[in-house]
Amino acid sequence: MRDLHTFASTLNQVQQREGRELPSRPGTERFFDGLLSLLFPHFAESERYGSVEEVTAAVVAAERHLSRLLVPLEPLMKRSAADVATTFIHDLPDVYQMLREDAAAIHEGDPAAESIDEVIAAYPGFYAIAAYRIGHCFYQLGVPVFPRIITEYAHRRTGVDIHPGAHIGRSFFIDHATGIVIGETTHIGHTVKLYQGVTLGALSIDKEMQSTKRHPTIEDRVIIYANATILGGETVIGHDSIIGGNAWITSSIAPYSTVYNRAEVKVRSVRDSAEGTFEQ
Repeated sequence: MRDLHTFASTLNQVQQREGRELPSRPGTERFFDGLLSLLFPHFAESERYGSVEEVTAAVVAAERHLSRLLVPLEPLMKRSAADVATTFIHDLPDVYQMLREDAAAIHEGDPAAESIDEVIAAYPGFYAIAAYRIGHCFYQLGVPVFPRIITEYAHRRTGVDIHPGAHIGRSFFIDHATGIVIGETTHIGHTVKLYQGVTLGALSIDKEMQSTKRHPTIEDRVIIYANATILGGETVIGHDSIIGGNAWITSSIAPYSTVYNRAEVKVRSVRDSAEGTFEQ
């Protein structure tokens, strides 16, 4: 009992001291889900809004909810929670337009996609991009922690890990989604396509490099196929290039390049395996 009392005392100190300058994680996730259902009725759990007045009221309610969520972060921000919330709502039309373009890019690039509605409602890549776009907006407004909670929420649900600090251009296409990693200082141009398992990462994880560009630059209209790994802050993949699956790249690639990993495949028949020989 004495040990339990000591442990309880320790936990009480933690409860009083830690996490006070953090937004509610469940509240942040509910805010994101609510905002997504406001932007796209595909995610709504109840009836759609029936008038401009109802939509306007929902936007005002979202701004108030956001302001309350951000209050604990005010000691860490240069602006008030209310000011950040107002600015975010002001910027929301631009975020919405980019997401529409992302959905269109996925629809145009995937022969299996029957409609943009299907992309929005069912594609994990679009969901991950939506979390990134919204999180990145808060990142640019200087809001700590909050944008990371949003993108990590999508990470858990989709397997796509996009840091909100990354810069990603318009008409972004993620296919199959799972296993994609995009680091904080990554720069991605317009009309870029990524397939599953792609990593855009750093060559070093030294903490002293925190304020430097550690992740690659991907220029416009680049296609990166499954499980390719591109590392390093000085690595630039030139525009209109194609990076094949399983490629490992740590240096820059000129525009209009095609990079592929040549795999050696040996075929052995059941009959020859008994004799220890191979057919190539």
